[in-house]
Amino acid sequence: MKKIALVLAIITFISCKTDKKQEVKTVKEIKKEIAKVSSAMMENAVIYEVNIRQYSKEGTFEAFTKDIPEIKKLGVKIIWVMPIFPISETKRKATGGDFASKIKDETERKKALGSYYAVSDFTKVNPEFGNIADFRNLVKTAHDNDMYVILDWVPNHTGWDHIWLKTNPEFYTKGKDGKVTHPLKEDGTSIGWDDVADLNYDSQELRAQMLKDMTYWIEKENIDGFRCDVAGMVPLDFWQETVPKLREKKDIFMLAEAWEPELLKDNLFDMAYAWDSHHLMNSIAKGEKNAKDWDIYIEKINKQYEKDDILMNFVTNHDENSWNGTMEERFGKSKHLFTVLSYVMNGMPLIYSGQEYDLSHRLKFFEKDSIPKTKGKTWDLLVKLGKLKNKNPALNGGKQAASYKRIKTDNKNVLVFERSKNGSTVIFIANLSDKEQMYKNTLKGAFLNYIPNTKVKFTDEYFTLNPWEYSILINQ
Repeated sequence: MKKIALVLAIITFISCKTDKKQEVKTVKEIKKEIAKVSSAMMENAVIYEVNIRQYSKEGTFEAFTKDIPEIKKLGVKIIWVMPIFPISETKRKATGGDFASKIKDETERKKALGSYYAVSDFTKVNPEFGNIADFRNLVKTAHDNDMYVILDWVPNHTGWDHIWLKTNPEFYTKGKDGKVTHPLKEDGTSIGWDDVADLNYDSQELRAQMLKDMTYWIEKENIDGFRCDVAGMVPLDFWQETVPKLREKKDIFMLAEAWEPELLKDNLFDMAYAWDSHHLMNSIAKGEKNAKDWDIYIEKINKQYEKDDILMNFVTNHDENSWNGTMEERFGKSKHLFTVLSYVMNGMPLIYSGQEYDLSHRLKFFEKDSIPKTKGKTWDLLVKLGKLKNKNPALNGGKQAASYKRIKTDNKNVLVFERSKNGSTVIFIANLSDKEQMYKNTLKGAFLNYIPNTKVKFTDEYFTLNPWEYSILINQ
């Protein structure tokens, strides 16, 4: 009897342990899904552009995925992944802009990895970055961290290895000689994108196939939308036909690499590029423009765009860094001022891979390169700006954006404006020049100066600002 009792006790003990293990396992498997893409999310979001090839020494999905929790610390809610598709070998570009095939030395030729925008297959991933399982893990990890993933889509052209060139030549634009051509300007001259073949949207079959390929990534790979390359070069009626069908599959976020206001109408794209503000900030940094020009810009976009239109504010991106210069080259000592301005103005701010780590060199576009990973002043600044953008409704920049009120200063080089919503107010003060400036102050009362986290009280009628000095004031 004692032996039987002992056996029963052991069985009971093992059974209890097994049940507990099962319970624990069940709890671990319960994971809340990321909330649907919404207008509320867009109000206070920061978007991050990741260049997978250059983000890490490995240049892989896996290497970036490990850092997603760190990216979250910057207040990022949307991750825009540059094109992940296989790149054509035919007419593959090398550093200097020439074709890799012209490089005689095999070792040097192998370094030419080509442009992400010369896609050879819209339904596969570039083995340079990993495999589809690695990409799925990236998406899952982002979702687990409450971040959305949008794919960089290239609807205007394909690489010269794309299967469509053999199976569906009618998908492409042809020149007078009947041969497929690369993208051309309206006057028939070359844009310079001779590593890609121009698509012709007169073909209804092309439109259907493009929709099918985009739908694949939403339905099968659970992505949350697209950043559409040179969206303004694709016929508007294609977007009018396609985007509603994509939105039927899932709530998605759509970013157009374009400025055209019509792309933001009728729930087509959620956001477009703030090209004018980007160029203006570069000009101000060079001393060519000032705060009066900023006022002209604000007046222009208020007329050009509707109240619920969203523009993406950026001080750098993959094109700007590689082709036009680093932050130091273009902005110099004013780089932090204009970074702050991109957050406090109306719209959604962009961070480009390496910006957070004070990237100080132009990343190679057609070869392997990498960004630094040392956290410095810019990392700290972006963490603080991300928190403010995420939490303070006065910086809402979406479809129900906070108000914008210009405050007069009697100085063409000093910019002061106020953003307000739901009882919260943020005031931005900046000297947009490399000279000391005195300005007339009309602010009264006490505020929190956000970046140094100190209190400031305005009593004097005139204030002096150092070159490129700025303040972010929060009402107390």
